[in-house]
Amino acid sequence: MLTPAEAQERIASHLCCLPVESLPVSQCAGAVLRENICAERDHPPFDRVSMDGIALVAAAVRAGRRRLRIQALQAAGDPALILQSPDCCIEVMTGAVLPDGCDTVVPVEQLRVDGGMAELETGVMPETGQHVHARASDQRQGALLLTAGVRLQAPDVGVAAGAGMARLRVSQQPAFMVISTGNELIEPGEPIEAWQLRRSNAHAITAALRQRGFIRVADDHLPDEAGVLQARIREHLASYEVLILSGGVSMGKLDLVPAALAACGVQQVFHKVAQRPGKPFWFGVAPNGAAVFALPGNPVSTLVCLLRYVIPAIDRAMGAQQIRQGERIALAAPVQFNAPLAGFLPVTVETDESGRPWARVVRHNGSGDYAALAGTTGFIELPPGPNLYEKGFVTQIYRW
Repeated sequence: MLTPAEAQERIASHLCCLPVESLPVSQCAGAVLRENICAERDHPPFDRVSMDGIALVAAAVRAGRRRLRIQALQAAGDPALILQSPDCCIEVMTGAVLPDGCDTVVPVEQLRVDGGMAELETGVMPETGQHVHARASDQRQGALLLTAGVRLQAPDVGVAAGAGMARLRVSQQPAFMVISTGNELIEPGEPIEAWQLRRSNAHAITAALRQRGFIRVADDHLPDEAGVLQARIREHLASYEVLILSGGVSMGKLDLVPAALAACGVQQVFHKVAQRPGKPFWFGVAPNGAAVFALPGNPVSTLVCLLRYVIPAIDRAMGAQQIRQGERIALAAPVQFNAPLAGFLPVTVETDESGRPWARVVRHNGSGDYAALAGTTGFIELPPGPNLYEKGFVTQIYRW
């Protein structure tokens, strides 16, 4: 069997880079940028006033002029005025261009204004360039601001808009079809018998995808019938870039998913990973390039495999620089793990007095105990046992 790292590499080597689309900048939050963004102009594009007050010539104050006639008002968005004389000043607003002939700004808090005259408070001696955001002091025209692969957060969208970009080239989101299999599954809210189970995995998968910004997500429920499985999977492969199935991939007589996928022409890349839970995890690629992730049906296994493999794989296919995967964390207490497989264990995160996070394993009754995940932060990955991992052992945490 493959190790988790090997399975991740196999998946990455079989996924194609997703296509590019052009979107209005206002719709790009969370998208992966697929072009470099350069400065349209100098940043700022002019000497910018950074405080309300008056603009004047610093040398005039040093020469003894402390009472100046207010010539005019320079508002933000107006062309630059021209100072008529060092005996004058121009009232300025934050964000306005510094008037021509002026080289400093005195804040309104340091002034007395009366009868069209502005007098500097005692002891105020402005320096040249004071409260002026100098032209190009942030970036020069043509400077690289954002690089392809950035996942666009609020500041990035603002930077792109500030660079004059009305539309951005970003990775097109894949269309997901989430499929749960099993005759025993009943939708929430529907009447249920004692021998049946609620259909929860598909809702958890859909929630995890949408929580991460994916919006093209649909779901389906298929029975344990080979003919129906094949027909519906074939339909979905024609319409969706990513299929995520839950259930039907183990070794039982009604675990019909691998055979149904093979009948639809999906090439198996691997089946089974040396891990607990989630060992029966299956991955393959359809003739049209659609990626198929067939996850074990036990609910903890399903969610673990989704976050450990599927989300990072899609991030890579979208060209993201930063892949949403595990982060380093230390154990809050010793953990005994005996299985000769990689171990995925649910945890909560505690923060000590210095602000350092620690992962504490939560007791649960195996991969079917979905209720134990309530209130947890995510899961950690431990190397194969048997081994006792002491407090402070550093591992990876994958957050729900």
